[in-house]
Amino acid sequence: MSTPVKAATGRRKNAIARVRIAPGSGEVTINGRPFEDYFPTTALQNQLLSPLSLTGTRQTYNVMANANGGGATGQMGAVRLGIARALIAENPEHRAVLKKAGLLTRDSRMKERKKPGRPGARKRFQFSKR
Repeated sequence: MSTPVKAATGRRKNAIARVRIAPGSGEVTINGRPFEDYFPTTALQNQLLSPLSLTGTRQTYNVMANANGGGATGQMGAVRLGIARALIAENPEHRAVLKKAGLLTRDSRMKERKKPGRPGARKRFQFSKR
């Protein structure tokens, strides 16, 4: 018998999401708000729900997530990774489907740091011959 609530952590860029899934009717809340309000664009909403729709568990689990840091896209990626990891903790049979879709890989790209003597990470000051 597994515990009713499974938890996982997802990260992308500077965003971190703590995700919990529990058996329910398919409600998705992020920071206490419905995910439709938190991510207003349908592209972000569809990407967020992709782990649930791929595994056919959209109406099976309630998802509660706390996301902070980064921007909207980073938070969406963090929540999506957290959902995928929590689904695997709940049912390891979902692993093959999620892995094939690339939803278990953490996107490790981060913002490059600013270097000393430069205005940005790679930009140089304007060259003047004279």
